[in-house]
Amino acid sequence: MDWMLDPQMWISLLTLAGLEIVLGVDNLVFLTILADRLPAERRAKARRVGLIMALGTRLALLATLSWIAGMTAPLFTVLEQAVSWRDLILIGGGLFLLAKATHEIHVSVEGGEDADATAAKVAAASFAVVVVQMALFDIIFSLDSVITAVGMVNELPIMVAAIVIAIIVMLVASGPLGDFVSRHPTVKMLALSFLILVGMALIGDGMGFHIPKGYLYFAMGFSVAVEALNIAARRKAAVKDA
Repeated sequence: MDWMLDPQMWISLLTLAGLEIVLGVDNLVFLTILADRLPAERRAKARRVGLIMALGTRLALLATLSWIAGMTAPLFTVLEQAVSWRDLILIGGGLFLLAKATHEIHVSVEGGEDADATAAKVAAASFAVVVVQMALFDIIFSLDSVITAVGMVNELPIMVAAIVIAIIVMLVASGPLGDFVSRHPTVKMLALSFLILVGMALIGDGMGFHIPKGYLYFAMGFSVAVEALNIAARRKAAVKDA
C-alpha cells in the first residue's frame, strides 16, 4: 500500500480517471440513444443498468490482464496486415455501431410508429433487448478503456479506482444528458452522427488505421458548440415571439 503515499500515484489516478471519463463519453451517448427507445419511465433504469454492467465488464477485464495482453497478439494476416482478436472486436463493434446509428437516423427522419407506444406494448422484451445491446457494445468500449488503463499505470488498485470514479461520474451525468438529448431532436441527430464517426474510427483502428482521439473529440466539441449556439438562438427567437 506504499503507492497511496506516493504523490506520483495520485497524479496517475487523477489523469487516468479523467481519461476514462473522456473515453466514456461516446459510451454514455450510445447508452442514452438506446435507452431513448424505451418508455420515459424506464430510461433512467436502463442507463443505470448499462453503466453498472460497464463497471462489471471493465473490472472483469482488469482481473484478466494476461488475457487482455494476449488479445493484441496476431491471429492471422490479411494483405500483410496482422489481425488480432482486438482488431476483430473493434471492427465488429464499429459495424454494429454504424448499423444501429443508421437505423436510428432512418427512424427519426422517415418517421414510423411512435417509439414510446411501441415500447409500451412490449415493455419487458424491449427492456431486455436494450440491455443486451448495451452489454454487447460495452465490451467494445471496455476493451479500449482497459487497454488504455493497463498501458498508463502498473498498479491494479489505481486502475480499479480510476474506472470506478469514471463510472460514478457517468452515472451522475447520465440523467441530465439523457433528458437533454430527449428534449432536443437536433441534439439526438448530432449524437447519432457522432456514433457513426466513432463507428468508422473503430473500424479504421481495427484495420490498422489509427485515428487520434483528439481529432474526434475536437470535431465533436466544435459541432456541440455550434448546436449550443443554435439552441440559444431558437430560445431567444421563442422568447421574442412570445
